[in-house]
Amino acid sequence: MTATDNLQVRPLEEIERCIVKRYKKHIWSKFLKAINDYKLISDGDRIAVAISGGKDSLLMAKMFQELKKYSNIDFELVFLAMDPGYRDDIRVKLEELCKYLNIPVEIFESGIFRITDEIARDNPCYMCARMRRGALYNKAEELGCNKLALGHHYDDVIETTMMNILCSGNFKTMLPKIKSSKSGEMQIIRPLYYIREEYIKRFVRYTGIEPLDCACTVTSKKSGNKRYEIKELISSLTDNFDNVEKSIFKAAQNVNIDSVLGWEKDGVKHSFMEEFEDIND
Repeated sequence: MTATDNLQVRPLEEIERCIVKRYKKHIWSKFLKAINDYKLISDGDRIAVAISGGKDSLLMAKMFQELKKYSNIDFELVFLAMDPGYRDDIRVKLEELCKYLNIPVEIFESGIFRITDEIARDNPCYMCARMRRGALYNKAEELGCNKLALGHHYDDVIETTMMNILCSGNFKTMLPKIKSSKSGEMQIIRPLYYIREEYIKRFVRYTGIEPLDCACTVTSKKSGNKRYEIKELISSLTDNFDNVEKSIFKAAQNVNIDSVLGWEKDGVKHSFMEEFEDIND
């Protein structure tokens, strides 16, 4: 069943209107706030909008189209989707979704599912994510883009923070924009940075669109994923801690460098002992 076959899918005009009307407070205004707070878009930008076919990237693509209609900023959009080795029916569904939503997507192939199955079969998700981003980055650069927009949302940010603490023994979060080349000419931006996943799910339910899931051919027979475990852990904490998600999110904004044992900057590790010894010299 494609998006156009589903009688529950709302008309395109209504889908576009609900973004700026029905979901103005929890989606549209959060999108604009992230763009303004972190200066994600500037005049002259050529932005590659990465589309996986999932709920987050589809919403991001439509919001960029709405922004293009009304913004005073002069920027260009290129919509990119990578086929990492989808089954034929998944590829068709992605094409139909973008067609129905009037997203002029350019789909290119990478073969990443096959490669990750060969080199990282036991734990493919991390390698797959890195390779996907690299492939998108290279294609965006090839098409003359200076920014690559990814659909990571607020919950992705706090889950990444917690994963690093609990699984990697470091304090590192997901940033709203980063330089992705030594020259600094290409940036990755995350305009959904302030948007809660629950409201993206509500948008999908209301509009009736059927996004793709991961569609991975490598992990389709496997269960269990650390990110899902972290998601469930954070959810369980909300029963006993008020505003726990907000506290995790804000922790990365309120790091007190005087009270940490060590930190890393530009690949160089530092210790609190450096500061301690300087004070006592």
